[in-house]
Amino acid sequence: MVSMADIKHILKLLSAEYGDPQWRPQRKPVAVLVQTILSQNTSDKNSRPAFQHLLGSFPSWEEVANASIEEICEAIKTGGLGNIKAGYIKGALQEIRRCQGTFDLNFLKDLPVDKARDWLMQLPGVGMKTASVVLLFSLGMPALPVDTHVFRVSKRLGLIDSRATLIKAHRVLGSQVPTSDVYQFHILLIEHGRRICKAQKPRCTECVLGSLCPSYEKFVGHPLAG
Repeated sequence: MVSMADIKHILKLLSAEYGDPQWRPQRKPVAVLVQTILSQNTSDKNSRPAFQHLLGSFPSWEEVANASIEEICEAIKTGGLGNIKAGYIKGALQEIRRCQGTFDLNFLKDLPVDKARDWLMQLPGVGMKTASVVLLFSLGMPALPVDTHVFRVSKRLGLIDSRATLIKAHRVLGSQVPTSDVYQFHILLIEHGRRICKAQKPRCTECVLGSLCPSYEKFVGHPLAG
């Protein structure tokens, strides 16, 4: 069973390799929410211009909420799946306004992480990963988003079962990673997944985690030399 000490050791090795990431305030929560919805099932290369074009097309979130799905879709079309995401964005903004009277989501900071995430997940288009991104990046709350890199690297390291679903991965890793290390864990595993622990042809012989990775021999064909 993985312990918090194991997590700390992994983070120590990754920090020595990539640096120690420090959380800094991002955009307001509603902006991070919309940007994250736009990023679903597409690359940053596509979603970022779509988000900027949306901001340039509508002077306020009120106007986005009041716009037609067709108008929103036109503004975000470079991001892919425009009609679906336009519906999610409009629906989420309308629901926030209905519940809160404004688009200010800072009240979530006063809730326990699980309750704050559950509140966001009742919005159209918002699953556990999107909700966790909003809480972590905009409010600095210890909600761990599990993206494709975190999911893959965690499985290979044996932090989660190889058959675990994304939902289970969020819950298991959320209970394993110390709250003070959630941001570092998320950023460092993404960096490691992009550089070394790639989906195809992982660069195991260059991996600083090779000596403790149960998948090393599977990919390399022999144990790491002592």
